[in-house]
Amino acid sequence: MKLLIYHMKKHAHLENQAPMTAYMKNQFPFLGIKSVERRKISHPFIKEWKKTKTINWDLVHTLWELPEREYQYIACDYLKAMQQYLSPNDLASIKNLITKKSWWDSVDALLKNVGYLSVQYPEVKETVKQWANDSNIWLVRTAILHQLGLKSETDTALLEEVITINFGTEEFFINKAIGWALREYAKTNPEWVTHFLLTNREKLHPLSWREANKHLKVQ
Repeated sequence: MKLLIYHMKKHAHLENQAPMTAYMKNQFPFLGIKSVERRKISHPFIKEWKKTKTINWDLVHTLWELPEREYQYIACDYLKAMQQYLSPNDLASIKNLITKKSWWDSVDALLKNVGYLSVQYPEVKETVKQWANDSNIWLVRTAILHQLGLKSETDTALLEEVITINFGTEEFFINKAIGWALREYAKTNPEWVTHFLLTNREKLHPLSWREANKHLKVQ
């Protein structure tokens, strides 16, 4: 870890720090290292960490506690690389990450791990349903978006449930997520999404409708 921190600080870019922090609404400090360079620096470390074939949650939590946002991105990249070793027992740890230092960047990087688990271990879907009802907006967003990219493996009953539970909310990040989830699934099953939009026209927030209907053009 000390060696990783050394290399990250060595490649910090002062001129990028303020713009990157501002882009994230001043939620977190940055070293100023952009994605391509960050991944180039962290790749050999993640490659070495993968050799254990076991997720090192102490490592993940250490990265999460470091102040600069790039370290949380490295933790997310590591978990993506280790996805095949995830089990339902890891869901509590993922939840902890989602609800700590929360913003759309980290949450959206983590949610596909939840999607992977829901496909491999269908019992995980019950937890996802609970998250859709949670007071924490980032757990709700994860519940709505975790099936992104699953295409034909998408559980439409679950997708419908986690969305309809959240009808009536004025929370931007939730309404945006609803539209995104529907727009993405429309690439696989436009008929289902069209029917959902028409059936729920009056219940969907205008933001959700616009996002979902961006390519369908339902009248």
